[in-house]
Amino acid sequence: MARTAPDGFRYEWIMTTRVPWDPGGYLALARRACFVCELLAGNPDYPHHVAYRDEVAVVFASRFPSAVGHFLVAPVEHREHAIGDFTPDEYAAIQRVVHRAGGGLTALLPVERLYVLSLGSQQANRHVHWHLVPLPPGVPYEDQQFALFDPSRGHLDLPDDEVADLARRLGDHMVN
Repeated sequence: MARTAPDGFRYEWIMTTRVPWDPGGYLALARRACFVCELLAGNPDYPHHVAYRDEVAVVFASRFPSAVGHFLVAPVEHREHAIGDFTPDEYAAIQRVVHRAGGGLTALLPVERLYVLSLGSQQANRHVHWHLVPLPPGVPYEDQQFALFDPSRGHLDLPDDEVADLARRLGDHMVN
């Protein structure tokens, strides 16, 4: 289904095209290395479309999106705990990036609600990060909230060039 962004850009992503979730493959990937550190180091085995980076944080598109516009925000420095590894000022600085990225997504996409979650574990995906997931208008209530993240539904299969374009547009929005 086509979605029209507030700025008139039409996203031609099919919201129901999903890739089955591979829990074993995902767990192997998540435990192999720190995906954020590998992304920041430029490792081609960890490709992500980076929208924005400064001395505090990096904003990049999810490789396993739950919805169109699913981005992550992570500190540039390896940190593992969402609160305990930050001073109050450091936490406020990264949350300002979360706020700017969320504001950019809601300006660029039709959004009924923006979900913001910190996920990960000491067993895999240790580098703390925040997921920003725009819920498009019109999604039935039973498909919102936790249902949107249900791994049994798989993840969206989005055209790479469209994700790259959205990352570029989000980055432009964040620096302007």
